[in-house]
Amino acid sequence: METRTVSLTQPRPGMITAARHFYQQGWMMGSAGNLSARMPDGSFWITASGKFKGDLQLGDFVKVLSSGEVSISVYDVKPSAETIIHQTIYALFPEVYACYHVHSVEANLVSSIVPKTQLHLPPLEMLKGIGVLQENPDCVIPIFTNHSQISLIAEDIKQHFSINPPQIPALLIRNHGLTVWAPTQEKARNYIEIMEYIFRYMVAAASISYTKTDNP
Repeated sequence: METRTVSLTQPRPGMITAARHFYQQGWMMGSAGNLSARMPDGSFWITASGKFKGDLQLGDFVKVLSSGEVSISVYDVKPSAETIIHQTIYALFPEVYACYHVHSVEANLVSSIVPKTQLHLPPLEMLKGIGVLQENPDCVIPIFTNHSQISLIAEDIKQHFSINPPQIPALLIRNHGLTVWAPTQEKARNYIEIMEYIFRYMVAAASISYTKTDNP
């Protein structure tokens, strides 16, 4: 492992800004969640394990090779425990250069109320922002089991998408959180915003439906 001072270069400043924003929204509380951005050589920078996401610094990231081996670690910090999931996403989708994972209340609620392994999304106009342009689309997002052994989650993701190409660049891990991927950091941040809006809508709609049923 190479440990050395790293200069102020992209893509870490963009991830610092995104993490601060997600923290302010309540989607990356404490050390929850992880962000990564891939470099042209296949390596990627990822948030270090156990770091407070509301005030990340340049040294709070680790550079990881496509093989999963640590390349650069300032202050000998460790990469996120979920690095293998990012590694899997980059291997599956070579056009992807950013992978963001957040823990929101709404994402956990929608993943917990659906017993199946996929979640049908409402045909909202907001889906256009994530590449769904059909009128009244029937769009689903897969839900994966939250294994305590992270490598099992990564293997499930690999097996699923190897057979079933995603409709949208997003997935849920049940009672855990949302992961999106995109060709740029800007799009990854937008995808998080869009999906969290949709989840918030679904929770509100379910609450209204429950209220009507409970009070005929």
